[in-house]
Amino acid sequence: MKKVIFMAVLMVFGLALFSGCATTQTWPDYERNAENKMVVIQEKIGDGLKTGALSPDQSQMFLTRLKSIRTDYEALREKRVYRNEWESLLGRLDALGDEINRALARTTRIEEPRNGDRIVALQRRIDDGRINRRWPLTEERDFQSRLDSIRSDYLRMTEGGRYASQEERADISRRLDSLETDLNRFR
Repeated sequence: MKKVIFMAVLMVFGLALFSGCATTQTWPDYERNAENKMVVIQEKIGDGLKTGALSPDQSQMFLTRLKSIRTDYEALREKRVYRNEWESLLGRLDALGDEINRALARTTRIEEPRNGDRIVALQRRIDDGRINRRWPLTEERDFQSRLDSIRSDYLRMTEGGRYASQEERADISRRLDSLETDLNRFR
């Protein structure tokens, strides 16, 4: 008798648990998760295109696949659906993200720090020198002015997702080298 009651209770709980997964409802956590994954994927594609790790054709292919997934996302968003539909969409996003990561890993080269990274590092050095009064006020102003000019040119060259030419990158790099050499004189 106890076994029968135990089995009946177990079946009721199992059915309740299973029916919770098999009913249609809205899934806000899955929705937010999908939104976050789409943003991350979009940024990876943009960064890969900017750095040259992804070709324009690869980027376009990934963007087309992301657009297809986004269309399916819009169809599921704020609607009562089965959980497996969201899980399928999230699986597609994971697969696309993994494929982009593999494409980025294949083309990633070990190279010197990029100009944007160097600008940030030099700004930190100038700020540190200003705080520690490492150089005279006229030198400090000159260093900051030169870095501001380089930063302005760099941002102009890369605005709107434009990828700077080799000559432009070399000019910025040369100017950063010169500024860095002058900063090193005051160590």
